[in-house]
Amino acid sequence: QVQLVESGGGLVQAGGSLRLSCAASGRTFGLTMGWFRQAPGKEREFVAAISWVGGTTNYTDSVKGRFTISRDNAKNTVYLQMNSLKPEDTAVYYCAAGYRRPQLAYSDASAYNYWGQGTQVTVSA
Repeated sequence: QVQLVESGGGLVQAGGSLRLSCAASGRTFGLTMGWFRQAPGKEREFVAAISWVGGTTNYTDSVKGRFTISRDNAKNTVYLQMNSLKPEDTAVYYCAAGYRRPQLAYSDASAYNYWGQGTQVTVSA
């Protein structure tokens, strides 16, 4: 089993920055990590993902150039640095983890077996 705990959410003005953290515990070796978000009234959507060794990252188009995903395996923690935030980034952000299956895209939620409880990010105009 793997447990995920997100932190770092909050309220920020448009153009500002936040860094989300996701601390993993349990059987974490080899996990691909991802971030998803869900805005009110909308479906959960993929944001970013990073492979176990960190050599592969993947982003949804709307955050490319603004968000950066990274990980520190020694600390079992994955980060999402969010810059130039926009009101449309407002959502609950979820950390996810799973063992890589090549037939599933990084952006596919079914590729992830474990989910955190979410952290709220609110960007004011």
